[in-house]
Amino acid sequence: MCSPRRMSTPRTPQPDPATTPAGPAEDAVRLDARLLRGLAHPVRVRLLGLLRQDGPATASGLAARIGESSGVTSYHLRQLAAYGFVVDDDAPHGSRRERWWKAAHRMTVLEPIPGLDEEGHALVEGYLRSIAQAYAQRLLAFADSAAATRTTLGEAWSEVADMSDWWLDLTVEEAERLGADLHRVLDSHRSAIAGRPRPEGTERVVVQLQIMPTATEETPR
Repeated sequence: MCSPRRMSTPRTPQPDPATTPAGPAEDAVRLDARLLRGLAHPVRVRLLGLLRQDGPATASGLAARIGESSGVTSYHLRQLAAYGFVVDDDAPHGSRRERWWKAAHRMTVLEPIPGLDEEGHALVEGYLRSIAQAYAQRLLAFADSAAATRTTLGEAWSEVADMSDWWLDLTVEEAERLGADLHRVLDSHRSAIAGRPRPEGTERVVVQLQIMPTATEETPR
């Protein structure tokens, strides 16, 4: 779902801050200090990710998926709506007794925000921790369901799944170029399949990308 520069998740999202009519999802929302305040919470990050990944849902449906009460998810959905991350979904559904929500953007972009005070930096840190937690939960869920994946999807999908890491000694410029190259490759694959009918055997695949310096006191410099 993200990096300090970009978080992306396929599918349905929502408009910018105050008033954008509910229509096709915009491509990206760029975080500023105000929007960070509305998103820097683990539950909100998970809810927004699920709406982008799987499309419109209700508070109770999302609650069942993340193990929270519908009261909790309803509160956080209203907060996401107040900051323009989600909107009402007016498309017809089987039940109109519950409010249906959809995401307003396909991805969230976090770039350096000038003039942040101490509280702003704490919000950035909280947001990044929420993203890291969401990534970790996704990896753990995959690892915990490895046997079920082989049973339901077959051995081929188990073999194609990949969890790899590389350690590289890079300059800032080299790391930036690496990130740009990887994004180009992923964007080209996404463009190649956009709008096509789903061939038989198609499954939703997630690619999680992190590029981060690891320097600590113990790291040779």
